[in-house]
Amino acid sequence: MAIPNPLARAQYLLAAHTFRQLPPDGGHEVAFAGRSNAGKSSALNAICQQNALARVSKTPGRTQQLVFFDIPPTTDRFLVDLPGYGYAKVPQDLQAHWQAFLDGYFGSRQALRGLVVVMDIRHPLREYDRQMLGYAVGRGLPAHALLTKADKLSRGAQGNALLAVRKELSSAFGDTVSVQTFSGESKLGVDQARAVIGGWLEL
Repeated sequence: MAIPNPLARAQYLLAAHTFRQLPPDGGHEVAFAGRSNAGKSSALNAICQQNALARVSKTPGRTQQLVFFDIPPTTDRFLVDLPGYGYAKVPQDLQAHWQAFLDGYFGSRQALRGLVVVMDIRHPLREYDRQMLGYAVGRGLPAHALLTKADKLSRGAQGNALLAVRKELSSAFGDTVSVQTFSGESKLGVDQARAVIGGWLEL
């Protein structure tokens, strides 16, 4: 019998552009980060078994807020979609605003229980990915790397990429960052990712 997926109930709650707009800092939340074309929206949709929870944008980098999704019937469990950069053409002052906002969010948000960093398996561990992982590790939070678009590679190439990333993460961050292959298209690794997130949220 299939285990029910509590994340399937996730729904849009709010988008925050400043600290004042964040929901109260209680409960548990898991943040998702990823460069603009890494497949973050597709990953969120696949994990939550929804087609349009996170909008899959044809113009990467459209997420310019922290987008919160709550998970009924709980009132204090959230998924948080962080803005994806590295590819987006964003004015300098907006980038500075985001840098300060994310610094503050990672530095002070007590509800944050873990970070999922989504990266294209063909181009993993770019500067943005390392920066986001560094934020989590600096706070003592667990992080989980999703190597997305794995369906674009053969099984052998997937395995090689996974080993290479695991080795690099281990030397940079010790054992605080886990990693897996993932595909929103073929649903590879969706159950594994869901289990990690559900564990952090204590669902």
